Amino acid sequence: MSKKLICHAAELVTCAGKAPKHGKEMSEIGIIHDGAVLIDGDKIIAVGTTEELKQKYDGADCEIIDATGKTVMPGFVDCHTHFVFGGYRADEFSWRLRGDSYMSIMERGGGINASVSKTRAASLEELVEAGRDRMDRMLEFGVTTVEGKSGYGLDKETELKQLRAMKELNASHPVDVVSTFMGPHSVLPEYKGKEREFIEMMLREVMPIVKEENLAEFADIFTEKNVFSIEDSRYYLNEAKKMGFHLKIHADEIVQLGGAELAAEVGATSAEHLLQSSEAGIAAMAKSGVICTTLPATAFSLKEEYANARRMIEEGAAVAIASDLNPGSCFTNSIPLLIALSCIYMGLSIEEVITALTINGAAAVNRADKIGSIEPGKQADIIFLRYPSIHFLPYHTAINLVDTVMKNGEIVLKR
Repeated sequence: MSKKLICHAAELVTCAGKAPKHGKEMSEIGIIHDGAVLIDGDKIIAVGTTEELKQKYDGADCEIIDATGKTVMPGFVDCHTHFVFGGYRADEFSWRLRGDSYMSIMERGGGINASVSKTRAASLEELVEAGRDRMDRMLEFGVTTVEGKSGYGLDKETELKQLRAMKELNASHPVDVVSTFMGPHSVLPEYKGKEREFIEMMLREVMPIVKEENLAEFADIFTEKNVFSIEDSRYYLNEAKKMGFHLKIHADEIVQLGGAELAAEVGATSAEHLLQSSEAGIAAMAKSGVICTTLPATAFSLKEEYANARRMIEEGAAVAIASDLNPGSCFTNSIPLLIALSCIYMGLSIEEVITALTINGAAAVNRADKIGSIEPGKQADIIFLRYPSIHFLPYHTAINLVDTVMKNGEIVLKR
């Protein structure tokens, strides 16, 4: 029996229609009361009220899935993580709690570089095992697609090892993995003052193999003071585009460097972090269609001001929200925490947050034509919440409400 009929959802959240959703459209999430979804194999084939679908498909050979009293919605898309890495940096978190800045920790050998040696030392099998455990936790939170970045190798062998681990996980785990090459994630001491030389090494020695083995769709760079300049970032991103990579950029996280403007200039799919982005940068991203990916748990962990997502939406931009799971600045993948921070501290409505975590997250990884909404033709990546309304998501603060996860039309997690 390949057909399944989900019926009697108290609220069926479709997020259907135009993708990504910009500005005021982010509040339009398409709620159907007493909703139903018909699935054939791994695809959604019909959406409506329970009465409509039962009348139309009465007598069809379907497995009935009763969602009475529950909210049914698209699976979450965590569109910015660094989830494949070796080792941990718990000591750094305590240093930050006592007042040390992120940049001061980086300057004394901590930060990203501290994870490099541990990731280099880890075997492929160890990275896969650790990555699988983290993906299991993602699935529990209702994440059905995740983006993962390399960048903890900063050399040929380890960058490829991280991406190969992600490729293996994509093939063996229910959660889909979209991989991003981020060799220019930091600058090793031996390359200080020779950043362009480092970028050239990545472009000429590593990225052709990434392409040949189909290890990553996106290329990303950490554009930041004392890391990679606007000029070097522009060069890298344009060269990566010539090689066939889609573009992402870590922009304006710590200082207002002009990363948002650069993202618009080079046609990046998404710009990420954006804590310090200028008004002009926000307007440029909105005009050019760059997805503005905000990472509220990172700002929370670093005790920094949040990205101005409210202004981005007012400017007509498409905003996504992601966890930034990583071993240093944000060792969490808690979707409930993201929802709480986004609603309480960033001033977004729960409707806007749902859009940011579903269809706009899908757009940030070039998957909005396949996932991120519940509508005919889309992949049946669907989650059930244990309460009858979306308003329980911020109200039951930072608590996981996911009851059931369906991936490609099959239930892969049920509490």
